[in-house]
Amino acid sequence: MASTFPDLKNDRLLRAARGESVDRIPVWIMRQAGRYLPEFRELRSKYDFFTICQTPALACEATLQPIRRFDDLDAAIIFSDILVIPQALGMVVEMKPGVGPVLPSPLVKPDDIKSLKFPVNIRETLGYVMEAITLTRNKLEGKVPLIGFSGAPWTLMCYMVEGGGSKTMSKAKLWLYQYRTKSQELLSILADTVSDYLVEQVRAGAQLLQVFESSAEYLGPELFNQFALPYITKINKTVKEKLKQEGLEKVPMTIFAKGAHYALEELANIGYEVVGIDWTVDPVQARKSVGPNVTLQGNLDPCALYARPSDLIEHTCKMLNKFGKSRYIANLGHGIYPDMDPEHVKTFLKEVHTR
Repeated sequence: MASTFPDLKNDRLLRAARGESVDRIPVWIMRQAGRYLPEFRELRSKYDFFTICQTPALACEATLQPIRRFDDLDAAIIFSDILVIPQALGMVVEMKPGVGPVLPSPLVKPDDIKSLKFPVNIRETLGYVMEAITLTRNKLEGKVPLIGFSGAPWTLMCYMVEGGGSKTMSKAKLWLYQYRTKSQELLSILADTVSDYLVEQVRAGAQLLQVFESSAEYLGPELFNQFALPYITKINKTVKEKLKQEGLEKVPMTIFAKGAHYALEELANIGYEVVGIDWTVDPVQARKSVGPNVTLQGNLDPCALYARPSDLIEHTCKMLNKFGKSRYIANLGHGIYPDMDPEHVKTFLKEVHTR
């Protein structure tokens, strides 16, 4: 299928991910398609969140909106959500205004794992994501590469056990301490499902894959090494093996483990080409931790976009100076917030491209 797609005109992101030289630092923004854009708010006023995710033409439109608005973006990321995986496993996920995602029937006891529909037929349950990816890849006309993504097992487990967001993830962590073996069983189910999902995204046209371990910050080194690292390692290995077996393109992969400043060295040695870092990590220290053979991505504090344009430029310059140009992809240290001014986003992107 890949041969039928338009030729890629801007491969800056992919070159940086592979450690090749670039003419300018590539930049994109986590959650760049979203509520801070008036055009997205207009779309969202007509359709609920998961209707947009599950309707390829709407997901494509949402994905393309920031690309149309900002000339300096070096990538598109498919509009979707990490919680399509619990949905594919048979769980109900609702997006409630002012609350966020809610899973009304969470996993309460280990026996509840039996209620999950596993193994998952990815093409059947999540075919709409693949259709959106293929449609978007064609509609991009080669302007920039298209990123596919998934949540990581521990992060998905948190939502599935907590029933939504949490300030402590104490219910999910209770499982790690009380139900160690069953937790590992659930994490393995999720790792297998995510691996198949990511392979299908590449088959559909994704050119880089990002795995979001957004809840790493709730774990210390010991729990992370037991219940997060093995499964994100397995995903990388499985995806690369399956892509090779099936003759699909070997695409770069990014791991973004928010709050896992204590595990950067480990994350750099499990096969991912890119390691994303949040805004609490000093880029100089991050480079020392990961070494010279991995690309770093990040890590401007999303709230820095609230600053006056002149101050925002200064903050961006300081960040770029710390990272340097080699093996680096500029981004925020987490997703952009809904009340951000798009003009400030434009200032940030333009400043990155002065390098």
